[in-house]
This record gives sequence, C-alpha cells and structure tokens, in this order.
Amino acid sequence: MTEDDARAALDVPRETLERLDAFVAYLTEENNRQNLVSRPSLDTVWSRHILDSAQLLRFGPTSEPEWLDLGTGAGFPGLIAAVLSPGRFTLVEARRLRVDFLSRGAELLGVSDRTTILLGKVEAVQTRAYDVISARAFAPLEKLLALAERFSTKDTLWLLPKGRNAKSELDAIRSSWQGDFRLEPSLTDPDAHIIVAREVRRKPGGKRSR
Repeated sequence: MTEDDARAALDVPRETLERLDAFVAYLTEENNRQNLVSRPSLDTVWSRHILDSAQLLRFGPTSEPEWLDLGTGAGFPGLIAAVLSPGRFTLVEARRLRVDFLSRGAELLGVSDRTTILLGKVEAVQTRAYDVISARAFAPLEKLLALAERFSTKDTLWLLPKGRNAKSELDAIRSSWQGDFRLEPSLTDPDAHIIVAREVRRKPGGKRSR
C-alpha cells in the first residue's frame, strides 16, 4: 500500500485531511525532540500509523462512545479515532513530554473539547466504565486485560491491534480469560491482526499475572 493509497482509503472531508496533514507535520518535527515513533516509520506514516489507527473504526463502536485509549504514546490510535468519529475520548499516557505532545496534537486535530489526556499510569486512573477500550503496542495481552478489566462491562468493545503475535497472545490467555474474542486481519499489514472482543472477564479461578 502506497502513502497515496492510505490517504485515499481514509475517505474523509478535505478539512479533516488538512488537520491530519498538520498533525503529521507536527509529529515529524517533534520526533526530532522525543522518540515518538521510529524514524523509518515516518516514511510510511499514513499507512503505518494513521490508517492503521483509523481501521479500528470499522468494527462499529457505539455512535458516540466513551472511549479509553491506554498508553496512547504518539496519539495512535486514540487521537486518530477522535478526529474521525464522534464521542468522548480519554487518553492515558505516563510520560510528560508525550502528554504535552498529545495536548498540542488534539488542538491541531480540533478535538480538544472532547478529549481528556491523563498523565500517569493506568493503575492510577479512576475506575469507571467505557464503551470502547483500545491499546496499541502498550502491554502483553494478559497484562493489558488485567489492568483494564475494571474499565469494562459485558458490552464494552475491546479493540487491540496486536501485530503478528496476535494469535499466540490470544492462545496464551485462554486458560485465564473468557469472552467473545476474535481475530480480524489488518488492512495495513497482511501478517498482522486485531483482537476484537466483548464480554471480557477473568475465568473463575483464573490465575493472575505477576
């Protein structure tokens, strides 16, 4: 997939595309100050990061979801989902410089009024239920589920891009977790998958990770 193909696949109004262009320019500039993404990936930023985040929206979150994105980092997928869909978004990031970057990024994308950016570890976030939970390159699946279970209900939609290790990570948690788990192919990497889940809960007597 070329970068032009990735931009076209977004199928968004010109104003939204201009905002994304401004965000990409800011990301590229800021990446010289802090390591937000790998330098080589900037050459394919539209396919590797923008469309890779946007593709999560095809799995149908509620019309105006309360969305929790863990370990948002450079804004993927949380900020991209926010600019492409309605709802309210809570982004959690433990590093101050990245939180500063995300705040400016939200302004450039025009989503500051419905985006909350929390500085700190997930363990410190106040417990409440969300409609959608996402995380990209944040933690191994077992740890991720253990950290985020308290933010979910049986109706919460989990959207977890897990790259090429998705199946092995999912197989590894089968003895401890139950729910409606499925693997969906990534549009941006033929070898990668996204874990899509609902009704996620620990099995009775399921072992806890340390």
